[in-house]
Amino acid sequence: MSVRNSGKCTRVPGTTPPQLRELRDALGMFATGVTIVTARPETSGPVGMTVNSFSSLSLDPPLVLWGVSKRARSFEFFVSALHWAVHVLSVEQEPLARRFATAGLDKFAGLPLAAGLGGVPLLDGCCARFECRAAAAHDAGDHVILVGAVERFRRDDGAALVFRGGKFAITVDSTQGGWQFDGAARQDNM
Repeated sequence: MSVRNSGKCTRVPGTTPPQLRELRDALGMFATGVTIVTARPETSGPVGMTVNSFSSLSLDPPLVLWGVSKRARSFEFFVSALHWAVHVLSVEQEPLARRFATAGLDKFAGLPLAAGLGGVPLLDGCCARFECRAAAAHDAGDHVILVGAVERFRRDDGAALVFRGGKFAITVDSTQGGWQFDGAARQDNM
């Protein structure tokens, strides 16, 4: 497999650290939504992390997926959890996205939480939330892809938080009735 970069073709297998940075920067050009995934494993208190690898997978049956790094401190908790919830963040929740992306913090301190399926902590103020039963786990390089069967969900109106090129951004409704990307919303990196 090869990746085109600035008119040059860079080979992916056996890449060097500078090439990995270039690959990461190229992948970062794909705008993603920003989510927080939470779980309450049987062997610990609640865990949560900011995730942008979330995706819908199937409507029938309703399945979603996301990837967890094998280096994440909470890796074992997520791969062993029977239930987890995906929270699609609103633009107002950028500080929460940063909080859950920071290692070592008590991410849930002071947050109003509800208990979802399997006791999973649920966050308020999200654009959408999916409560899932763990359905499958697939090894994928330095990550594991977790597939969840959606058992309960909710949707609220509001602008979703977006991440592209190492920056948070928002989508705005344009006057032509479509959606535009406003990458100028925040200029600092996550």
